Amino acid sequence: MAAQVHLRANNCILLPSTSFSVLNSSKDSGENRSVLGLGRSFLGLNDRRILANRRVINKRRNDSSWVITRASAGGAAIWDGFMPEKSSKAPALSDVFWPSAGAFAAMAMLGKIDQILAPKGISMTIAPLGAVCAVLFATPSSPGARKYNMFMAQIGCAAIGVLAFTLLGPGWLARSTALSAAMAFMIYTRSVHPPAASLPLVFIDGAKLHHLNYWYALFPGAAACILLCLIQEMVCYLKENVKF
Repeated sequence: MAAQVHLRANNCILLPSTSFSVLNSSKDSGENRSVLGLGRSFLGLNDRRILANRRVINKRRNDSSWVITRASAGGAAIWDGFMPEKSSKAPALSDVFWPSAGAFAAMAMLGKIDQILAPKGISMTIAPLGAVCAVLFATPSSPGARKYNMFMAQIGCAAIGVLAFTLLGPGWLARSTALSAAMAFMIYTRSVHPPAASLPLVFIDGAKLHHLNYWYALFPGAAACILLCLIQEMVCYLKENVKF
């Protein structure tokens, strides 16, 4: 249908054929209704297209904001590991003093035992026991501080170190094999105790311990842990009952 021209006050306005504007009076009412319906359909189609476009734009904005939010949250989660726990508060002075005093007492007692055993060439003080003190006194409720975990891991990992040294001798291969086997042993037996992982390395690199052979599985690690467990009980009691 050709475009219709409406003249008013010597001004010419060009309307599309599908418009529902004022129609020529010469048209009959049936044609008016038909054109009006076409105009409404045309506008309705345009409205639907506009709404669909808005939905697409909003969806893209939401997706981009979600990606940005997720990236920022991931970055924040990474950096949170370098900060203290937000929910934790500064410990009381007694909670700092008693674990520290327990560590001092443990090393002092082990040092005194070393003096007694020195003529026999035996030492009770080895580096992993420092880590054991930290686990037992500072985090007594952690899984690594459980008695089962401690003694099972201390005995098993020490024996693995002796076996690796016997089969492979000193060197990087024995150290790497012993450490991986110790990790597998702790995970399989559900006795993860982090300080015990260093026992194989201490034996392989410690020439003064080689004469103990498989006795190393019990001494000095497991034997010293008995003393540390007794001190842990005292530390926990004092932390609960003597606060300042």
